[in-house]
Amino acid sequence: MSFSNVQEITDEIKKQSEFVDTLLGEASRVVVGQRILLERLLLAFLCDGHVLLEGFPGLAKTLTIKTIAGTINAGFQRIQFTPDLLPADLIGTMVYNPKTFEFIPKKGPIFTNVVLADEINRAPAKVQSALLEAMGEHQVTIGETTYPMSDPFVVLATQNPIEQEGTYPLPEAQLDRFLFKVKVGYPTLEQEKIILNRMTAAKEPVANKVCKPESILKAREVCSRIYMDEKLKDYIISVVFATRFPEKLGLSQLKSQIEVGASPRATLALVKASRANAFIHHRGYVTPEDVKSVAYDVLRHRIIVSFEAEAEGVDSEKIIKKILEHVEVP
Repeated sequence: MSFSNVQEITDEIKKQSEFVDTLLGEASRVVVGQRILLERLLLAFLCDGHVLLEGFPGLAKTLTIKTIAGTINAGFQRIQFTPDLLPADLIGTMVYNPKTFEFIPKKGPIFTNVVLADEINRAPAKVQSALLEAMGEHQVTIGETTYPMSDPFVVLATQNPIEQEGTYPLPEAQLDRFLFKVKVGYPTLEQEKIILNRMTAAKEPVANKVCKPESILKAREVCSRIYMDEKLKDYIISVVFATRFPEKLGLSQLKSQIEVGASPRATLALVKASRANAFIHHRGYVTPEDVKSVAYDVLRHRIIVSFEAEAEGVDSEKIIKKILEHVEVP
């Protein structure tokens, strides 16, 4: 692609991405700090992906999700996942109508734009499989009929890393459906003071609607045209390949630490997320920093570490760090 074409795309990106700063600024009126989390949620909308948020209770995971949905003026449903939740509670069921002597579909809360799956790992396998169809295929089957999901459709799920009693580990196939797994951390001292003042005021702040879902859908189409150099594509493939066959890229020490590497879905996710990251920074081209910026959130849940690695205190993040340090940047 010639320089003039890249410049042309960049000019279009600057125009199409004007809403980004307004949206993030509006969300920051309610959510203190958590800039990376806000950006990742926006990237999920731009990539048509889903996000798994992991963090301790009280870190504003639910508030952040509700706020970002509110700024986009998107439909929002919060579903509390519990051990007794049934698939019908999520997707709906067939209800008998005695007047017409026939069954009619009653759609569940999943038929919206943004689904907050609160404490997703508390629901059993049948519920997860129903959610998996919606996440992977953008459709839901009720009875014998398949219904398409609305667009945009994003599942933002939360899970608690410390409470294991009464939880079900999410299957690898479902984890792979999440574009990102974002770890939510504690605020700083200064941020906690702002939270205290903001949330104990007479009236808590509420984000205004500053963007329409149509803007997100249009931005998605523009993101797909952001320029990515062939060398950068090779770099992404090398990073993902290193999670599967580290010894072939001179990382033999990782071979015994990785049980299962990232799938091709991770490669596609890195490309999409890198382009979307360039978009929110108003650029029409992808840089290596875009890839590195999203790599941890894209890969951390897709690499399964071995028992040996766990015994040594090595997690997927340490493995990703070694890979990014080792693989040559174009």
